[in-house]
Amino acid sequence: MKTVPTPFSASPTDEPALPSHIGKYRVLRRLGEGATAEVFLCHDAFKGIDVAIKRVRPNASGDATAERYSERFFAAEAALVGRLNHPNVVQIFDAVPDPVAPYLVMEYVPGSTLRPFGRPDNLIALELVVEIGFKCAMALGYVYRQGLIHRDVKPANLLAVLTNGAVTDVKISDFGSVLNLSADTTQIYRVGSLAYMSPEQLDGSALDCRADMYSLGAVLYQLIAGRPPFDAQVQSAMMHQIYHVKPASLASLRDGVSPALDATIQRALAKQPEQRYANWEEFAQALSALITNQQVPRGQLQGVLDSERFNLLRTLDFFSSFGDVELWEVVHRAKWQRFHFGHALYRKGEEGNSFHILAQGEVEVFRDGKRVAKLGPGTSVGEMAYLAPNPELKRHSTDVLVSEPATTISFTPDTLVQVSPGCKHLFDEAFIRVLVRRLHVAHEALAHPRRIL
Repeated sequence: MKTVPTPFSASPTDEPALPSHIGKYRVLRRLGEGATAEVFLCHDAFKGIDVAIKRVRPNASGDATAERYSERFFAAEAALVGRLNHPNVVQIFDAVPDPVAPYLVMEYVPGSTLRPFGRPDNLIALELVVEIGFKCAMALGYVYRQGLIHRDVKPANLLAVLTNGAVTDVKISDFGSVLNLSADTTQIYRVGSLAYMSPEQLDGSALDCRADMYSLGAVLYQLIAGRPPFDAQVQSAMMHQIYHVKPASLASLRDGVSPALDATIQRALAKQPEQRYANWEEFAQALSALITNQQVPRGQLQGVLDSERFNLLRTLDFFSSFGDVELWEVVHRAKWQRFHFGHALYRKGEEGNSFHILAQGEVEVFRDGKRVAKLGPGTSVGEMAYLAPNPELKRHSTDVLVSEPATTISFTPDTLVQVSPGCKHLFDEAFIRVLVRRLHVAHEALAHPRRIL
């Protein structure tokens, strides 16, 4: 009689055979596994997307303590379904409490973790380390504002988005150890990975965002130096170093590390929380300043970095009501363009299909050859391409020329549809403010023409 192997029967290489499905999701391949869970790449046929499924490994040993911990870790992440929505945080779509092997359905991030880039033979450029640090700090700040402390920030839990083999983005994953400051249930303490744990986390003391800040500092230290700040074969020796030893200067471990870069990372690794940065915003700005002040050598990334664009958006009046998450959407969704002096953004009679927000430079508006306006950073032009209810109103009635080399952030109606409803709402509010100001100026021009001239 022919036997049919079950989805979990062992293969000839002792590698468990892939299940064909997990719930409604078709399994494509195994992505990785840990002590308590395994992760699969699966396909969601209903949505037409690939997802990552993290399934709790069935407890074959009968160890009640291990089973209890697995349940707690699953419950911690399950409580976050649909709650975290940030470009640099892995989304958790669903949690299925299967009685044998409960599982989480998560966003699939093609690439790898940051672990391979913490080895001495595979280090990434210093400015990319700083860029990764900035994005993680902003994301962890968002997480903390949701009342959460990750407690296990380490290279293996930071997913690197790869483009042609190069790291182009990062996403924070694995919230199984998260401390939910608003939860009523009892939570596990003293969790995390020793090499990246802060002294107060080892103590079991009350934690705030600065515990994760220490851990991110340790990750950045390793990405720069090719080793974590502390390393020892014996756990007690490692703990002694974390409590009492100052990490070696990064300048002595890698060429190109400036005193400012070393000081920024060392401050995040301070033994006492009050000696670190006061909050995530301060840490993120310190990292960004390293690039702005040219205290990090620019090698691999000669173009404008996402962190630079993000900080530029923050200075513009148009985006004054946008939060961090919405600003990141603009950074990634917008088309960033540079225009030289004399370039015509729009010509009279043309039908508009885009609008521009000036990030830098100036434009002048001409009606029938006469200049009627001069616009600078933070203002918008061409917004009728988005607002106009019919094609005729989308035709430009003026010429808009670049009078000082300009950088613009542009959208078309089609690309603006791709942003989240919250971000689109903020765009609508910003356009209303623009139109109200222009109506006010027009009113003043009619009522007090001499004053305006």
